[in-house]
Amino acid sequence: MITSIFSKSKPINFLIVFFITLLAFVVANVNTNEGEVNLHFIFSRFAFFLFCYLSILMLNFIAGKNNLTQKNSYEILLYSLFILMIPQSIIDDKILISNFFILLALRRILSLRSQISLKKKLFDTSFWIGVATLFYFWAILFFFLIYAVLMLFTDNKIKNWIVPFTGITSVFLISISYSIIVHGNIFEAFNTVPQISFDFSSYNSIKYIVAITIIMSFGVWASIFYLNALKKKMKKFRPVLKAIFVMLIIAFVVMVIAPQKNGSEFLFLFPPLSIVMTNYIEKIKEKWFKEIFLLILILVPFVILML
Repeated sequence: MITSIFSKSKPINFLIVFFITLLAFVVANVNTNEGEVNLHFIFSRFAFFLFCYLSILMLNFIAGKNNLTQKNSYEILLYSLFILMIPQSIIDDKILISNFFILLALRRILSLRSQISLKKKLFDTSFWIGVATLFYFWAILFFFLIYAVLMLFTDNKIKNWIVPFTGITSVFLISISYSIIVHGNIFEAFNTVPQISFDFSSYNSIKYIVAITIIMSFGVWASIFYLNALKKKMKKFRPVLKAIFVMLIIAFVVMVIAPQKNGSEFLFLFPPLSIVMTNYIEKIKEKWFKEIFLLILILVPFVILML
């Protein structure tokens, strides 16, 4: 039943994902809002909701364009379910925006496979990562994804390795110029000091424990199969699939060192994890097992909401 619906890309699937995401957004804002609910609040929240849903559509486009998954809707279903499991992942507007720009960067960096306009694509990728860093500092770690992809594509041209620095430097110079013009101070735009925290006590609640346990256990299990399946993939597809796994590792590091453990740091993890788990679901031959696997992932968020 579930697999028959999402095994193909249909308009109804996007509608289902839309309402799952909307539910997560409503839950997140109801639980965190302490101010007055007025028209400005409603319109601003709706704008950020559209931003969130646009990120899901972006992931779908990236997956389809780069053959990261088969032509189905599992990745967007998983993305929306992960958000519903941890609705706090979308409470931080800055991380929401930062994650969107990371996806824009991912779109450009995976297109390096064509070996066309390499320098332009490398500049665009580093530029978007630089913009993402303005909203959330530790998004800077995704800069290492660029060089991981260059190594995966065995690109040894020194010029291509220098280009990413020009992109991120451009963001830095534009930010300084904005700061001088608007604030009259060179570094006013950089109002955050990099911090690291390994205090996970905020996760000490039944909702977090259940959600994190499901996400991590299923994620690790799918990752093992994902890495094993890479050997069977066509050689031309291996680099982009390896890049997704590198992105998953970087996102996990960002989550671990995040200075504020309020759940929003998980958002960076959801896009690559959705791709990895989708690849695992596609490889499950037993239909009954695939149905149970998906059913658990669908039911758990709603069970958590009732806790």
